[in-house]
Amino acid sequence: MGCLESDGRALLDFKTGLEDPENRLFSWKGTNCCQWKGIRCENNTGAVISVDLHNPHPYGSSSRYGFWNLSGEIRPSLMKLESLTYLDLSFNTFRGIPVPEFFASLKHLRYLNLSNAGFSGLVPPIGNLSSLQYLDFDSSSLVVKDLEWLKGLVSLKHLVMDSVDLSMVAISDWFVTLNRLPYLTDLHLSSCWLYGPIPALPYVNLTSLAVLDLSQNQLESKIPDWLVNITSLVAVNMGSNRFYGKIPLGFAALPNLQLLDLGMNRNLTASCSQLFGGRWEKIRVVEISGDRLHGKLPASIGNLTFLTVLDLSYNDIQGGIPSSIGKLCNLEVFSLASNNLTGTLPQFPQGAENCLSRSPLKILALSFNQLVGNLPEWLGQFENLVELSLSNNMLSGPIPTSLGSLQNLGFLGLGSNRLNGTLPSSIGQLSKLYHLDVSSNHLSGMVTETHFLKLGWLGQLYLSSNSFLLNVSSNWVPPFQVWRLMMGSCHLGPPFPARLKSQKDIEYLDFSNASISGSIPFWFWEIASGVYVLNVSFNQLEGQLPRSLNTTLSASLDFSNNLFQGPIPLPTVNIEILDLSNNKLSGRIPENISGSLPCVLFLSLSGNRIEGEIPASIGNMQCLKVIDLSSNNFEGSIPQSIGNCSYLEAIDLSNNNLSGKIPSSLGDRLSLLKTLHLSDNKLVGEIPSSFRNLSSLETLDLGNNRLTGRLPRWIGESFENLRALILRSNAFCGELPSVLSNLSSLQVLDLAENQFNDSIPASFGNFEAMTRVQLKNKYLLYGMYRNVYYKENLVVNMKGQTLTYTRTLSLVISLDLSCNNLSGDIPEEITKLLGLVALNLSRNHISGHIPVNISKLRQLSSLDLSRNRLSGPIPDGLSLLSFLGLLNLSNNDLSGAVPYSGHMTTFGASSFSGNPGLCGAPLDVRCAGDNDPETGRSFEEKNNSGEFYGLIDKYFYLSVGLGFAVGLLVPFLVMSVRKSWSNAYFGLVDKVVETMSFS
Repeated sequence: MGCLESDGRALLDFKTGLEDPENRLFSWKGTNCCQWKGIRCENNTGAVISVDLHNPHPYGSSSRYGFWNLSGEIRPSLMKLESLTYLDLSFNTFRGIPVPEFFASLKHLRYLNLSNAGFSGLVPPIGNLSSLQYLDFDSSSLVVKDLEWLKGLVSLKHLVMDSVDLSMVAISDWFVTLNRLPYLTDLHLSSCWLYGPIPALPYVNLTSLAVLDLSQNQLESKIPDWLVNITSLVAVNMGSNRFYGKIPLGFAALPNLQLLDLGMNRNLTASCSQLFGGRWEKIRVVEISGDRLHGKLPASIGNLTFLTVLDLSYNDIQGGIPSSIGKLCNLEVFSLASNNLTGTLPQFPQGAENCLSRSPLKILALSFNQLVGNLPEWLGQFENLVELSLSNNMLSGPIPTSLGSLQNLGFLGLGSNRLNGTLPSSIGQLSKLYHLDVSSNHLSGMVTETHFLKLGWLGQLYLSSNSFLLNVSSNWVPPFQVWRLMMGSCHLGPPFPARLKSQKDIEYLDFSNASISGSIPFWFWEIASGVYVLNVSFNQLEGQLPRSLNTTLSASLDFSNNLFQGPIPLPTVNIEILDLSNNKLSGRIPENISGSLPCVLFLSLSGNRIEGEIPASIGNMQCLKVIDLSSNNFEGSIPQSIGNCSYLEAIDLSNNNLSGKIPSSLGDRLSLLKTLHLSDNKLVGEIPSSFRNLSSLETLDLGNNRLTGRLPRWIGESFENLRALILRSNAFCGELPSVLSNLSSLQVLDLAENQFNDSIPASFGNFEAMTRVQLKNKYLLYGMYRNVYYKENLVVNMKGQTLTYTRTLSLVISLDLSCNNLSGDIPEEITKLLGLVALNLSRNHISGHIPVNISKLRQLSSLDLSRNRLSGPIPDGLSLLSFLGLLNLSNNDLSGAVPYSGHMTTFGASSFSGNPGLCGAPLDVRCAGDNDPETGRSFEEKNNSGEFYGLIDKYFYLSVGLGFAVGLLVPFLVMSVRKSWSNAYFGLVDKVVETMSFS
């Protein structure tokens, strides 16, 4: 039948409000609207029942032709289509107009799809649509203010509101309302700004629910128990939230489950570098608080025989991988990356014999765990595998040759493990491979042309941090054009690798530490002009760098640790990272450096021969996060303008010839500054009071200068994050402020070689970070960007020598107050600093006893109390300090026997010399009671028996008549052995001398 005349007029009126630039509605003419494009009528009556004007080629579609977007206004003539049951306007561009409220009058509507149609504003109340079964409002421009209208959609089966702002309605109201929709089968509320806990429901009415998508919200609670009681569930996606607690085992009992995605549920903030080839290169995670989603994979997971997707990545899943996963014959995605999985990969998965030959598995992602053991051979039997990611584990053994049979493999990530052996040549058969990463392992051997035979699609190649030797012919042309080539620590030289000349698309290139020497050929600079990241550091490259580095905008250039000479090169465009450290560059910093590098983030010129003054124009480089000019020949004052670089996290100007006062501007605007090194210069004056504004500071190193004045009290009040305070070798004076103990994060305090006086404050035993043993190492990196960063380093005096710490710096706990004018006792409270690795109080005027409880400092590696006025015995407990490598108690007034047992026997006499009252091994002075080395009997034993002294008495008077020599010798011998006689004699001498000295 032809369409109803009234419906045809209504549609033509509706068309007049639309803008149709591609004339999609060209067929809307004539009288039979049932034949118009997008219109469907009821067969018997001719009434229009369906208006489907969705864009068939939405944005991003590979088959899109032109811009088939309808726009304009939605005229209310649609209300005249009284039989309308289906309305689809999705993927058009209605330019932010509101959703028409008259849609609520289309009372027969069963299907309404306005997804990504360009509507915005509040979702109107459409609760009158009691027949509606399908509702799709997917749009980031729509907002829901209340839920009253949703209660009226009693027939609703499919609800999609992805990206709609639902934050105005409490999550508890959402679930209470949704629980009243008994026919609901599909619920999609992804990226809706939902937050808070999912409530407990007194009863569950969602007995038909099959698909639940709550991903990418801010839901924060345990996964509710009622959820796993909905046996009709087929797909559950609750990833990228903040769920915590144990994963309910009930998921493994859902009989029809096909998709389970609980990935990325950590109560944290994660900052990642850029996404390359389907994976995040670097992930830095900062924990906030609370529990995380955790648990173990039960063996019963093998019962989910319909499961196609299992994603539990970025959680805290522990334990091993059960062998029952071999029974998941329909599994396509298995991702548990970034968890705490332990154990080995199953060597013989249960049921694998029935699945491996026909397994649809495409993605196996287990990177960033703690898996050990060898790679099993069955990995090479997943013929459909597209991605295999096992990087950042502790896997060992060889790479299976069978991986070369995975003809569909595009992504192979085995980096950062402990794999050994060679790279199988069968890898060269993977014709679809675009990403190959075996970096940071213990692999060795030759890499030849066979390894790349069929890798025509290869775009990312990571071979760095192994011991490969590239052995290809001089005329070999690689079959690929890579855009990421990482071959650091591979042996490529000594000649400069000529095969790079064929690579025209390189954007990221690393051949650092590759045994390359000589100069860089001219043709290389043409290739380098297109790179974003270039790292040629740690080679023996020489010659001059081009005066003008022609490279890509926002590039990262690392030429450090080579033999380059000549002036500092400057890029022709602005770059973000320039590292020229540890070469032989000379001359001065160009005055126009700020014009060439206005937005550079990382600038390192350390370890060269650059001289002259630091130009004031450097303050115009206001994007700087790191500036390292250390170990050069700079002179003059520190420019005030550096204080304008408000994004600075690290400043290192140490080991130069800088003079004058520290500019106060450094403390005015650098609120992000975390590490400041000005040591080994000729700076004078006091610490600027403006430094109290550096609230983010973690390291302050001003050692080996000529600074004066008292130590300000505000240092102990302003730096809650300070880890290291180095002020040694200056001329600071006065008392040590007791408020320094407020520095709760302080691990290294070095105030040596100054003029501090008075006693050591008892509060120094309250340094909170020093009271804890540091067992977890944290590499301190600042200004990190594109895998380039400033590595924190600190020179610490320990074991009688200066040691530079970088990687293990966070484990060092040191207190050095040596070479001052300190007096008084060693505070007993010092023994509460249980984490101390080094304690140096030498060369002061400290008196009193060594605290007996010093034996509690079990982590001590270096203890120096020499050149003081300490008295009393050496505590026996020192022998319990098994880590002690240096002990110096020399030049004090200690007395008694050296407790020479246990670990103390490893120290020689020099550790105890200069203490006249000390005796016993390892000193030459014997203590009373020591055994005679000839007879094995002590002198006191002989005295008690009367053997020795009876003989002396018998011949005592005979000695009087002997000669002058014998007359002197025998009394001396007698008194040296007969203790009572010698005491009486020397006591009389003391009285005579004392009387004479006061007369």
